[in-house]
Amino acid sequence: MRKVAFYTLGCKVNQYETEAMEELFEKRGYEIVDSNEYADIYVINTCTVTNLGDRKSRQFIRRAKKANVNSIVVAVGCYSQVAPEEVEAIEGVDIVIGTTDRNRIVDLCEEARDKNKKINVVKSIKGHKEFENLNIADLKSKTRAYIKIQEGCNQFCSYCIIPYARGPIRSRDLEDILIESKKLSNAGFKEVILTGIHVTSYGKDLHGLTLIDVIEEISRIEGIERIRLSSIEPTFIDEEFMLRAVNSKKLCGHFHLSLQSGSDTVLKRMNRKYTTSQYKDIVNLIRKHMPDAGITTDVIVGFPGETDEEFEETYNFVRDIHFSRIHVFKYSPRKGTPASRFKNQIHGNIKHERSERLILLGEELMRTFNENYFGKTLPVLFEEGEDGFMEGYTTNYIRVKVQAEDEVRGKILPVKIIDNEKDILIGKIEEL
Repeated sequence: MRKVAFYTLGCKVNQYETEAMEELFEKRGYEIVDSNEYADIYVINTCTVTNLGDRKSRQFIRRAKKANVNSIVVAVGCYSQVAPEEVEAIEGVDIVIGTTDRNRIVDLCEEARDKNKKINVVKSIKGHKEFENLNIADLKSKTRAYIKIQEGCNQFCSYCIIPYARGPIRSRDLEDILIESKKLSNAGFKEVILTGIHVTSYGKDLHGLTLIDVIEEISRIEGIERIRLSSIEPTFIDEEFMLRAVNSKKLCGHFHLSLQSGSDTVLKRMNRKYTTSQYKDIVNLIRKHMPDAGITTDVIVGFPGETDEEFEETYNFVRDIHFSRIHVFKYSPRKGTPASRFKNQIHGNIKHERSERLILLGEELMRTFNENYFGKTLPVLFEEGEDGFMEGYTTNYIRVKVQAEDEVRGKILPVKIIDNEKDILIGKIEEL
């Protein structure tokens, strides 16, 4: 049996697309093996958000060819899309596919092998309007499942290469989303996570549909008990959305609202579309309707020109919002973006110091948020575990561990919180 190995860099969307491409190979009789094993084909699903992503992509491409000099090596995804000639020039690359035509990957691999030729099918996605369906039918677990509902981004933040790699917004047909959701429910999934490149843009190209419509329709599917959102644009949230979300009774009280900076002057240079005052109002609106909601976020430190005063504004804003968790990133200039050409690039040592301060603050905020639930009973969806312990997540995205056997996997059970262990709460399953 012919073997194919995948190596995936980057976001949850990339991971979803890798699973879909794996399935395309399996349907054609290929065996999926680990990325470190010998294979006939190696597929690298690349990331280009940072220069580090580009470098890791190149490293694995070279490693794959060393594992089997006669293998077909495929570079697919964002890095291939924004720099197809650069990727094609990497020694060992046989096929270059961007962020379209991934459903042709098996045919392209077999063509490259049979005709012994290099193939580059990357094309411009400027003005591209079609959503490429990459469905997943062979579901490998029964806990949480991702559903990709949207592609592309029109925001053009000054630091971000993604609009150039993924193209303009395209929404998946609602009926197709519901078909996949029902399939997931029938397979035993209790929770679905709606993901995309800019999820809150869903429907802008469909005229009349929005993200809340998708949530409401999925909430009517029997068996799906939770609907979770991936990272969302803050300004999408308004009173109508929250009223309809609460009424759906299935949207998880967890909102990952991208912040990036708590300084209005930095936000302006980033070309973000809100102020800190607007952001705070949105957080207050969420908490008005969902008082226990977990609010998580991303923050970039060391953006070009970020002064000590601007960083302190961010630090104080993050502290005042009381996030349940924050992800901190040190700004990395990305070739091809406006910010990479900005003056006053920040020294690496300063970025490191600011990052460390925010990470410590984030740990403090997470502990404070988690401690609110000591002695309370929370519903937990169990996902994984070993050695007599199982772990899972609450609706507001708190990680919980209990003493239990594998039989609880995939179930939502009431858990009383009795202790904590670093970033995880310790609980005991209550009698039903």
